[in-house]
Amino acid sequence: MRHEVIEKNMGLMIILIVVAISFGALVEIIPLFFMKQTTQPVENLRPLTALELEGRDIYQREGCLSCHTQMIRPFRAETERYGPYSVAGESVYDHPFLWGSKRTGPDLARVGQRYSDEWHRAHLYNPRDVVPESNMPGFPWLFENKIDGNDTANKMSALRMVGVPYTDEQIANAKTDVRGEREIDALVAYLQQLGTVIER
Repeated sequence: MRHEVIEKNMGLMIILIVVAISFGALVEIIPLFFMKQTTQPVENLRPLTALELEGRDIYQREGCLSCHTQMIRPFRAETERYGPYSVAGESVYDHPFLWGSKRTGPDLARVGQRYSDEWHRAHLYNPRDVVPESNMPGFPWLFENKIDGNDTANKMSALRMVGVPYTDEQIANAKTDVRGEREIDALVAYLQQLGTVIER
């Protein structure tokens, strides 16, 4: 069959393109489902606590992932600035993962325990109080809003169905663990645990 015949037959061309892309995707993606380093959690990885889980949801709701990545790439410039590069096993319990692709602000993959809780609170209330050149907006409403916890147990149950090892006790206590907590405290708890399991 001459190439000219394929180029002139749009239906055949589409079918061959789909076959080529499908084959390439199978060869590249399917092996990842069977590799231990992409499917098994890294040592010391634990599921988020109820408060950290609520903080993660606030992180998503407020659009933090639009400006901050949570994935350090394996390049010298990145590892010298942020710390050890990210590995897939760190994100096994993340649904969805929050790697991000844009860095208006610094990467947050290793921000946990790098700053105090009070620093994070001051930064989230008015970023320019601690980083004068920051263009990040403030989030003062997080200091007033409270978490009711009505959906926390349901979130944990759903995550357990996709492989996050929450216990019955953690799910049962979820509402009482977060009820009445301020949103700022949940977000700071989430930020403080980022990257704390990696020691390379």
